[in-house]
Amino acid sequence: MTNPLYTIIGTPFSTFTRSITLALVHKGIPFTQVRCVPHSDKAYDNHPFGFLPTLVIHEIDGKTVNLKLRETAAIARYIDRIAPQPSLLISPGQGKAVIEEQLWEFVSLVGAHGFPAVEKGVVKPRVAAIDGGKLTDSVVREQIKPAVEHLQKLLSKAEELMADEGYVFGSQLSWADFFLFPLLADLKAVPEGELLSPRLVNWMGEMNKLEAVKATTPGTLSVGARPP
Repeated sequence: MTNPLYTIIGTPFSTFTRSITLALVHKGIPFTQVRCVPHSDKAYDNHPFGFLPTLVIHEIDGKTVNLKLRETAAIARYIDRIAPQPSLLISPGQGKAVIEEQLWEFVSLVGAHGFPAVEKGVVKPRVAAIDGGKLTDSVVREQIKPAVEHLQKLLSKAEELMADEGYVFGSQLSWADFFLFPLLADLKAVPEGELLSPRLVNWMGEMNKLEAVKATTPGTLSVGARPP
């Protein structure tokens, strides 16, 4: 049995790492995963600034290269090039898209604004309070109130960009779904998951039916996991 041609550096707990593993599983690309947290020695060994994930490409055209490809946007484009089907891209007219680049607009908005609003503003403080066991729910809610108010606005804006039903861009599953889902799966795992609208809850229900989602759930906050 030959070893997979690809290794993902990053813990399943990492939302950006999960965006990539979701796509790898969905496209049927075998890989191994080295679990590490951001800014660990292993992370710095593979990314100049210690971020996750890194995709290690062990072989190209039959030659051993062990190339380290960093940053989720670059990795996503590489995956699409080597495995164009099943497609995670969109066409004009799908959902609310007028041009296909609106897919990457959504992905960029989620990464640049959604991640800090969900993870840094709400999820991480809430999980720290749960694990610490010293603060009451009312105290935590008061502490993160400004972040929750900001997140409410962000979720509303994101929903405005989504199709009225189905995936982010309607019937076409895309990178937009794979970048948004890990964040909202984390949010749903804490009390502030109550912020999710009926549209977002229904969307998550559709996402949870995917084999890729089921395969990448172990090790995430949604099942009570913590970083290694």
